[in-house]
Amino acid sequence: MKQQYILIIFIIGISLSSAELSKTNEQQKQCNDNNPVIINFFSWIDYTVLSIMLIVSCLIGTFYGFLSSKQETNNDFLLGGSHMGTIPMAMSLAASFITAIELLGNPAEMYGQGTQFWMTCLSFIIVVPITSKYYLPVYMKLRLTSSYEYLNLRFHKHCRLLASLLYMIQMVLYTSVAVYAPALALSHVTGLDTYIAVTLVYVVCIFYASQGGMKAVIMTDTFQAIILMLSLFIIVLLGINDIGDFMDIWNNSKNTNRIEFFNIDPNLTVRHSFWSVVIGGSFYWATMFCSNQSSIQKYLSVQNSSQVKKALWVSAISLIIIYTVNFITGMILYTVYKDCDPQKAGYITKSDQLLPLYVINIMGKYPGIPGLFVAGIFAASLGTVASALNSLAAITCEDIFQGLFNIKIPSNKAVLYARLISIFFGILSFLFVFIVERLGSVMQVALSFNGMVGGVTLGMFTLGMFIPWANGKGAIIGSITALIIVLWIGIGAQVENFYDEINLDSKITSIDHCPCINETTAILLSINTQETTIWTSTISKIYKISYLWYSMIGCMITVIVGTAVSLLTGPQNPADLDSDLLSPPIKRFIDSLATKSSSSNVKGITNLSLELEDDKIKCNVIKSSIK
Repeated sequence: MKQQYILIIFIIGISLSSAELSKTNEQQKQCNDNNPVIINFFSWIDYTVLSIMLIVSCLIGTFYGFLSSKQETNNDFLLGGSHMGTIPMAMSLAASFITAIELLGNPAEMYGQGTQFWMTCLSFIIVVPITSKYYLPVYMKLRLTSSYEYLNLRFHKHCRLLASLLYMIQMVLYTSVAVYAPALALSHVTGLDTYIAVTLVYVVCIFYASQGGMKAVIMTDTFQAIILMLSLFIIVLLGINDIGDFMDIWNNSKNTNRIEFFNIDPNLTVRHSFWSVVIGGSFYWATMFCSNQSSIQKYLSVQNSSQVKKALWVSAISLIIIYTVNFITGMILYTVYKDCDPQKAGYITKSDQLLPLYVINIMGKYPGIPGLFVAGIFAASLGTVASALNSLAAITCEDIFQGLFNIKIPSNKAVLYARLISIFFGILSFLFVFIVERLGSVMQVALSFNGMVGGVTLGMFTLGMFIPWANGKGAIIGSITALIIVLWIGIGAQVENFYDEINLDSKITSIDHCPCINETTAILLSINTQETTIWTSTISKIYKISYLWYSMIGCMITVIVGTAVSLLTGPQNPADLDSDLLSPPIKRFIDSLATKSSSSNVKGITNLSLELEDDKIKCNVIKSSIK
């Protein structure tokens, strides 16, 4: 009898619990219905604004492809006939450096980790004079369509081929991620279909890049840069206006230690310190300004060095403005969401969805603003892909067809070949989007691959221009050694990150005032945070090195190992080098040594350390043919 009473009480308890749970679930559902995550949606005005940007981009390509003066040579198609204007070239440079990933990621970086990364703006101020004084004179003197042809002249064709193949892999990987990642982030918040967004970007970009060549790329980049900056400024101004006082925005970030510019911790594992952002960042941006094929190709699209120097400063100032606006946007995001973090509350799944959520919910009350914002994101994706396609066409024609296979492209078919190659790489990059989608880890590797490969390539050019005793064996062994080491560190870090063993030290966020968040949810979130913190102590230190050091590591190893191997295998005789292959201060130094020893300055290249049949051509013959 006693057991029956216990059973009855147990059944009643379960029934009451079930009823209470059902009531709680019903209340939760009703609360969610009354407080939807997405308040506004894309309107016909937004679609119209986005369509106008895409149509104008196509029209620019149509004009330069079919209505403007006919492009008859590779110089016309790949370099714009070297008659482009300074400001358009500068805007194109800035547009190609700013990706959609950064436009979404920088405000989220400010929101979650603070302002330390803004100090990368100092890198622009450091790198521009270095580029102008030490690297640019060599490129402008030789005027080679493919910058990697320099490595053939200075060392041998194996260095040229290595750099070209690395660039191809880098660009195909990076462009696919640079389009897919922001499209995915936008789709979660705005409702835009990911595949439609990706397809639109590639169709428009392949069309104008393949038909209009460098002229269309630069002029479209200029138009898109205006759209991009306009969208950023309008969102910031409206955001400040909605809040009412910029000092409130600043103080909210300051009071939670988000305003931080001088974290001088020398530990290499600190993700963003003053040293990693400024020094490591300088090496990264040097890879973009000093040894990137797309950038160098644009330098050659104008007539003289003074134009390039002005363009470099204009692009640097533009980048600083964009970064500053991005970080102010991040401060606005924190002021709006300081009491209800959308990611912690489960409203969004990744930090790069934070800005789109803000725009669609808060800015959605202003007709056309979400459309202008998405147009700006699309513009950044288009600029990245268009520059990549044009540069890939250049190195394929120059380094692969002519340099590797010795295929002489008829002058009357050169433009056709370049157009077909642009289309091929556009389609290849588009197809790679589906691989990136299936293998999420590839996305992170692709983003880091930029810094890894860029550092090695910068090291090869630096070795050639600044170490006159370096030879071909040193260059190839140094670059391969550096590549192996940075890939080991970088991919190892991504593997650890894939298993959630590397986590960011985020600033304080709260869900205290989120609707429909109960205490149980908050406790579970707290437990998850504690568990991930325990795991972080198990990682090997080498994989925790900040990604910002990858470019410096790759560059320094290439130069140091390359110099050592050159000295051990028989250094290059500087007197046998064409002085145009050396950076101006090194050139003056070698010339002064030659004057003192009263030795003649012999033109051409004799690389005594190599026993390779690389079919090198003397520089004076090449330069005369170029002229």
